Amino acid sequence: MSDAPLVVILGPTAVGKTAYAVHAARDLGGEVVSADSRQIYTGMDIGAAKPTPEERAAVPTT
Repeated sequence: MSDAPLVVILGPTAVGKTAYAVHAARDLGGEVVSADSRQIYTGMDIGAAKPTPEERAAVPTT
């Protein structure tokens, strides 16, 4: 078990949560765990704002 804090970023659609999460994870030395149910579907790119390849490469993801 870790004593590291859990940071949760949530909000309405299209407010920049993914970009903020990537920056926060880099600044805090953390990782991004996505809980967006729409991001797991292959081919569902409209309305899902999936992270770009650059964003995915910037920090560890789970």
